[in-house]
Amino acid sequence: MQHSIIDAEPYGKFHRKLFFLSAGGPFLDGYILSIIGVAIGGASRDLGLTATQEGLVGASALVGVLLGGLVFGWVTDRIGRQLMYTIDLIALVLSSALCVFVDDAWWLIVLRVIAGIAVGADYPIATSLLAEWLPADRRGRTMGALVAAWFVGAATAYLVGYVVASVAGDEPWRWVLASGALPGIVILLARLGTPESPRWLLRHGRRDDAREAIKTAFGRYPTDAELDVLAAQEPPTKSRLSRVFTGGYLKRTLFAGGFWLCQVAPAFAIITFYPVVLGEYGFSDGNSALLWSAAVTLVTMAGCLPCIRLVESWGRRPVIIWTFVASAVPLAVLGFFPALPAVLAIIMFSVNALAQGGGNILQWIYPTELFPTDIRASAVGVASAISRIGAAGGTYLLPVSLEHLGLGPTMLIGAGIAVAGTVICVLWAPETRGRSLHDTASTGAATASAPSRV
Repeated sequence: MQHSIIDAEPYGKFHRKLFFLSAGGPFLDGYILSIIGVAIGGASRDLGLTATQEGLVGASALVGVLLGGLVFGWVTDRIGRQLMYTIDLIALVLSSALCVFVDDAWWLIVLRVIAGIAVGADYPIATSLLAEWLPADRRGRTMGALVAAWFVGAATAYLVGYVVASVAGDEPWRWVLASGALPGIVILLARLGTPESPRWLLRHGRRDDAREAIKTAFGRYPTDAELDVLAAQEPPTKSRLSRVFTGGYLKRTLFAGGFWLCQVAPAFAIITFYPVVLGEYGFSDGNSALLWSAAVTLVTMAGCLPCIRLVESWGRRPVIIWTFVASAVPLAVLGFFPALPAVLAIIMFSVNALAQGGGNILQWIYPTELFPTDIRASAVGVASAISRIGAAGGTYLLPVSLEHLGLGPTMLIGAGIAVAGTVICVLWAPETRGRSLHDTASTGAATASAPSRV
């Protein structure tokens, strides 16, 4: 098949800018979901939170992410990527800023849900827009690199918490939560003027608008022949959410949501309550726990880096399978030996973090590659929503599990979830490296690609 103008265009200035703008969403997600672990101590004291309420506060943003992805993925497929690309950040900025006025637990929970909805909406919006502009030979590594931005955001949250706690203790926890509004405003303003996806425009019969979008991005108008090739790949189609759950796409939806759930259920729970979990190993000094939390989060980001390359050279399938295996083993060690010395516990958490970081890059590669343009954002939203069921459940149950079951059984539950993820990927993970977005999204095409080692 002849390459489209998008696949033929070399990766350049426009792609790099769009990547950084799209990475703003994962950065804010990591920041907002992790900053609650910094603020929970002060909030619990001032608002008199019970263990159950602490779990609800920690999980509330994840519930919002579930709702945001599920609803606004479909909306994005209907009204376009570019408009939603800015609207969702307005909601995020407002919900973060209003945390300054929180005076009871339910008010805090509601604002965290709204912030989560905005973050959840950004997942399908930003990933679909970026994937639809990327050439095939750079799509895997660029989409995978988005995940690294999440960990940068999480580490930044812990470092901000450390600085604030060192200067003022946990008294200004409301301002710590509200601090997410500042990077949100910067990213919102930078996103203004981003061109719409020409693939989406062609799916909606807007050929002239697609031509203008390509001119804005690449500095030249496409020829009629170039636009014809792209239009042939993106025929006008009405977006129907039901397609995500029918035919060959149902299995892909279950795969994408299933492996994502198994990755984030233990990861979000541990990351959200890193200071609490590390406290079980003797890091009773809150500031020390925050620094270790930032360090382990940066280790997770470091795990992304080699796998960003490996998904193109080794393949998507072996990377996701072996990173699940590598994340299960240290959690099992922590579960069977909960009395490990603090240094050894940190090593185990770091090994788990490296593996988690490597596997997590597939979260925004597979869902964008396995579905066509008319339902791509919907599918990413649904997969994200499925994953957040596990993430919200894990985050809500972790403090409860620590209180009632203890540290060892809690870590063994995390290891069991990682084993389940391994099984899902062995059975269902396709290999999509090296193929055009049109090919990987065609039912049945994604499994027949360059051979991999698994």
